[in-house]
Amino acid sequence: MRALRRRLGRSRAQATTEVVLLVPLFMLFLFLFAKIFALLVLVQKMEIASYYAARRWQLESHRNVKYEGDDSGFLLANIRENVNKYLGYTDLRTRSYLNLSGETARLTVQRTQVWNIVVLEVNTNALSSPIFKYFSAKNRGALTFSVTKYVPNRDRPIAFVLPGIN
Repeated sequence: MRALRRRLGRSRAQATTEVVLLVPLFMLFLFLFAKIFALLVLVQKMEIASYYAARRWQLESHRNVKYEGDDSGFLLANIRENVNKYLGYTDLRTRSYLNLSGETARLTVQRTQVWNIVVLEVNTNALSSPIFKYFSAKNRGALTFSVTKYVPNRDRPIAFVLPGIN
């Protein structure tokens, strides 16, 4: 019976020691995994939001110069509002999980003769954990993610007419 008690006592102490040593490492890996997953989610959300912004700009913007004021005013503001809502700038929990910084994402549209260039930029906070600051001296600044979409000016199909046939 004494041998059994000694054996159980040793295994308990050994298991306790292993748990005490391994739980902090497990928590560190869990935290790293969650942050990497959050970055992947942010990149996917940015791709979807930039596609939405580019497609909506393509279909609803005008080519006529006299309507450009409406496009850069109401239309662009409405697209920005929907993109910010989708990315999580309006929800505090999503914003903190994705480490979003700034008030809104930057969405710019540049008109050219052939293409409209739609650029979506999102800033994230730097990791604030002292462990990451210790291991990485370059971790002082925030990351900026940018997605660029090129949208053609000719948004609606033109009827194909063979030359010489009326």
